[in-house]
Formats: sequence, C-alpha cells, structure tokens
Amino acid sequence: MTDPLAVDPPLDAEFPATTPAVTFESAGEDLLGVLHVPAGRGPHPVVVLLHGFPGNERNFDLAQALRRAGYAALVFHYRGSWGVGGSWSWGNVLEDAATVVAKVREPEFASAHRLDPARLAVAGHSLGGFAALMTAAADPHIAAVASIAGFDFGAAVAQCREDPGRRAAYVEAFAGSLTPLKGTSGEALVAEMEAAGDAWRLAGLAPRLADRPVLLVGTGRDDVTPSEVHHDPLVAAYEKHPVERLHHRVLPTDHALSDQRVTLARTLSDFLARYL
Repeated sequence: MTDPLAVDPPLDAEFPATTPAVTFESAGEDLLGVLHVPAGRGPHPVVVLLHGFPGNERNFDLAQALRRAGYAALVFHYRGSWGVGGSWSWGNVLEDAATVVAKVREPEFASAHRLDPARLAVAGHSLGGFAALMTAAADPHIAAVASIAGFDFGAAVAQCREDPGRRAAYVEAFAGSLTPLKGTSGEALVAEMEAAGDAWRLAGLAPRLADRPVLLVGTGRDDVTPSEVHHDPLVAAYEKHPVERLHHRVLPTDHALSDQRVTLARTLSDFLARYL
C-alpha cells in the first residue's frame, strides 16, 4: 500500500483518472463543477465537497488527496458565485447542495463517471460545513458527513440577539466578502439567517444524524468560527444525544487550516476509509 497523501497511484490505461468539468441545473441555473475521478473500473465512492463563503478556499487539495485514495471528489460553485448565474443566498446554498447530491446519484451520471451512488459522503468547510450537516440531516441516503470549521448559523443568530454590536460586525464582515458574489448584501445575509433562527442551529440536527458517521473538525486559532462557539457546543450536543459514530478533533490552526492541510486531508481520508 502507498500513502495517497504522498504518492501518485499507478496508471490504469483502460480506466485512467480523469478531471471532467461538469454542470448541474439548479433552479434554472447551471452550477459549474469539477469532478476528480480516480483510476480504475470502479464504481468509486464519491465525496461532494462544499466550499465556504465566498469560496476563496475551495479545497481542491482535499479533492486531489481523496482521488489518490480512491474516492471521486466533486467541487462546485453555488448560484450567484464565481460567475454562476442567479443570486447568492444561504437558502440557495442549501438548495444547490441538496440538488447536486441528488444528481450525482442519478444512474446516468454515476455510470458515466464510474461512481457508486450508495457510497456518497458530503464534506464542507465553514459555510460548507454547515451546509454539509444540513444536507445530510435532510437526506438519509448520504452515507457519511464531515464539517470542517463549520459555521453554526443558529449560534451566530444567538450572538446577534444578545449583542447588537455583534450583529453589525456580521453585516460588515459579510459585506466585505461579496466581490465574487451577486444579488445580495451584508444586511440581507444577516436578515436571512435571523429569519431562519433556531432552525439553522446545528445542535438540533443530532436526532437526524444519530445513525450516520459524523466528523467534526474544529480550529483552535480561528476568529471566524471560534471552537468555543461553533465546535465545542456541537460536539457536546452530538455526544449527549448520542450520535454513536461521532468523531471530532480541534486542530491548532486558523480558519482556512492554512498550516494543517496534510493533517486535515489525513483526518478526512481516515474517517471516510472507516465508513465508505
């Protein structure tokens, strides 16, 4: 066995690795994606990777590492982001994630790319971590889910209720990241999460995730999703329910996991190897 984080797999001349551009229709818009298909006849397990807000870090390194480990990995853009049509909203992110997961499992798509729709996991970073957990909770056919520095919108709403200054800070922070997005504003994004309220609190998903493997990765030097707000309470809630196959750890790094990418890839790959 070779280490997929360090060594390329052998060539398969009949079924080579490929990296096709793919699209998925969602609410009348074409979402742009890149599918990383490993070598071999397959069918391969597949991981849908959900990027965060606004998507500067798209986790292509994880997609490549997972492909070397034998997983097909999909990275795509949501509506209203990075040249994709439509408008950006948190709700559209959730709709697009659910749509893509469903379309990846469709027999024609799965067969064309040598995928095993019964072995599908969803993993995401920051907003993507939130979307991964929400998507898995709504779709019992997802085999496993991972949240990396996940942003708990319900916890953020609680902060806004308690501190108007914190609300203003969220408006300013969201407004400062809109360059690759369209159709929204900082105020609109805060208002949307406030309207969702506790329905977007991730701790409440424990009953619907209790029968699935769940990986939670927190970040110890993070001022975007500090672990004491967005990670530790979630771990406690999932352990209490309990979510029987819960795995969790906090890495000593920043929000982008800038200096822990190899550790992150190994953590995710080891988790998926147990369950996919």
